[in-house]
Amino acid sequence: METQKNNPLHGVKLEQIVTELQAHYGWEYLGYNIKIKCFTDNPSIKSSLKFLRRMPWARTKVETMYLEYLRKNAK
Repeated sequence: METQKNNPLHGVKLEQIVTELQAHYGWEYLGYNIKIKCFTDNPSIKSSLKFLRRMPWARTKVETMYLEYLRKNAK
């Protein structure tokens, strides 16, 4: 557990990440910044999670955006 104490994503589920980002930014902004269909064409949490779990490159982009969101809101 000691190796994870500085990892802000440790213990945070992907569903929580997508839900928080969608609530804060909205689907349009997410789709504009991360160009994936699950954010632009008939977006939903369920379809986004399904896609992000299969595509590590997209998940990395969403996690990076979430970390930026956390940094901005920590101030």
